[in-house]
Amino acid sequence: MLAMQSESPAPAYKRIVLKLSGEALRETGGRDAISPQIVREIASQIKEVHELGVQTSIVIGGGNIWRGLAASHRGMDRTTADYMGMLATVINGMALQSQLEQIGVATRVQSALTMHQVAEAFIRRRAVRHLEKGRVVIFGGGTGNPYFSTDTAAALRANEIGAEVILKATKVDGIYDSDPKKNPKAKRFNQISYLDALQKQIKVMDSTAFSLCMDNKMPIIVFDLFQPHNLRRVVLGEEVGTLVTG
Repeated sequence: MLAMQSESPAPAYKRIVLKLSGEALRETGGRDAISPQIVREIASQIKEVHELGVQTSIVIGGGNIWRGLAASHRGMDRTTADYMGMLATVINGMALQSQLEQIGVATRVQSALTMHQVAEAFIRRRAVRHLEKGRVVIFGGGTGNPYFSTDTAAALRANEIGAEVILKATKVDGIYDSDPKKNPKAKRFNQISYLDALQKQIKVMDSTAFSLCMDNKMPIIVFDLFQPHNLRRVVLGEEVGTLVTG
């Protein structure tokens, strides 16, 4: 008698928002703003989660190409600089979409800024419908407003589409009480409250994003994306990274 094949493990979340920084797409020390190899690796991790049946959306930053706040500190008009940063996020979203579709994952880019030649306009109901049909949705253009970060865009989109969690991808394995690269005795938190994160001025997300999540009870998991299969482990409910909750 043939043994029955084991079923895939059940994910802990049905709908997620993955927050990627623009810097995540750049190779450390590399000259190119976008590393095709790194984008392929990220796309492969997203595919692993997608194949579990998880409705996956992504909010992506643009700091590998342009940082509006930094440019404003050098004399550029802040509003103009921020809009330029929003355009950078759409470029990154298109790069990730290309890699996802090359490995067989249907993907849509929705932008908070209208640019119908390269991306759909953000429409909440359409985004939810894409997710229900098994497509990955990449949200570009931030919130569409200056003075707001893509962290805040992630918090906003997660609440708008009814996601169950925000997965904040970083290059460290969670939140620490000090910089672990500078302090070998830095303590990592397995869990921390929104209020503590705000009071301790944790820099992993900005205060507006933390506040929006706190007000709407949206949990955040901060984890290291660059460990193999870590995204899948988080989605399956393993204790990976740091949970930010009430």
